[in-house]
Amino acid sequence: MKLALLTEKSLSLFAAVGGWRTVAEGVASRVVFLIAYLVTDQVSTASLIAVGGVVVFAGIRAFTDRKYWQAAIGLVIVGASALLAGSTGRAVDFYLPAVLMQAAGGAVFLLSIAVRLPLIGLVLGRGERLDWRRDPPRRRRYQLCTGIFLAKYVLATAVLVPLYLAGLVTPLGIAATLLGGAPAAGVCAYLCWRFLRARSALAR
Repeated sequence: MKLALLTEKSLSLFAAVGGWRTVAEGVASRVVFLIAYLVTDQVSTASLIAVGGVVVFAGIRAFTDRKYWQAAIGLVIVGASALLAGSTGRAVDFYLPAVLMQAAGGAVFLLSIAVRLPLIGLVLGRGERLDWRRDPPRRRRYQLCTGIFLAKYVLATAVLVPLYLAGLVTPLGIAATLLGGAPAAGVCAYLCWRFLRARSALAR
């Protein structure tokens, strides 16, 4: 894959999932809930504040970018987290969806590697009708990049589950924001981009 095409595909993928606004919204919702809970010591109040913040973000996104589905997804996820925490009265339950998503994500990435259909290949190879599968070096590169994301999900799950079970709200909130959110995913995406870019340069 040529460097320009690889860069274009990576940027288009990033834009498709919402770009920097989606990154900021995902991080902000978890941080806002944690800060609000530490200040008020009230789960319901912190949940409402977190939802309110996301509603504002979603409204701005829908009004300025007309990207309704991206705004709706973020609102649904935070709304479900807030509803769960509010119904149980346990602040750690606000982060339970994040814990479950890490475990589920790890299972999906592992399965894609096991069946030799690495997710990174499916994403970056869109429109090629799986032609990249007939190129063993390229398929191995996609497998390795998928493995990078798999390692992130495994690490996040290994950290988040014990914190959740122990009921440690502050460490869980920080870990869910960093490991279970956009920061860790961004690092993985950057590492994959650098790896594929280096391999593409060597193949020229």
